[in-house]
Amino acid sequence: MSKDKPNTPRISNRKARHEFHILEVVECGLELFGTEVKSLREGNAMLDDAFAAIRNGQAYLVGMTIGPYKQAGPGMQHNQTRDRRLLLHRRQIEALEGHVRQKGKTLVPLAVYFKHGWAKCEIGVAIGKKQYDKRQDIKKRDATRDIQREMRRRR
Repeated sequence: MSKDKPNTPRISNRKARHEFHILEVVECGLELFGTEVKSLREGNAMLDDAFAAIRNGQAYLVGMTIGPYKQAGPGMQHNQTRDRRLLLHRRQIEALEGHVRQKGKTLVPLAVYFKHGWAKCEIGVAIGKKQYDKRQDIKKRDATRDIQREMRRRR
C-alpha cells in the first residue's frame, strides 16, 4: 500500500520551461519542517521566482514560498521564504556545481511533489532562452494545437 494520498498535489514551475532550455533533470529530496510538509501537502507553495544555489558544498533551494499552515498556532509557523536544503549525494552536488560554473547555466526548480511519502524536488540545469526561441516554441505549440483540433473535427 502506498503512503502517498492520491490527491497530493504536484507543484510545477511552468514558467521555467518557457524561459529556459532544460539540459539535465535531477531529482532530489527536500529538508522541511513539519508545518512546511503539511502546507505543501495542501498545495500552498509557489516556485515562480525560485532557483537553486550551491554554497559550502551544500545545495539550497532559494526563493520558494511555502504558505503558512492554517491549523498551526502563531508560534508554530515556519518562515515562508527560507532557504531549504536539497538532499543530494556529494557527487551529484559536485556535478551540478561544475555545470553552474559554466557561463550562462543555472539551476532551476521544475517541480515539487511527494514520492513514497517523501518530499521531492526536480532541479533542472538550464540555459536561458532568447526571445526568438520563445516565439518559435509558441508557434510550434499553436501549430500542434491546431492540428489536434482539426483531427478531432474530422472524426
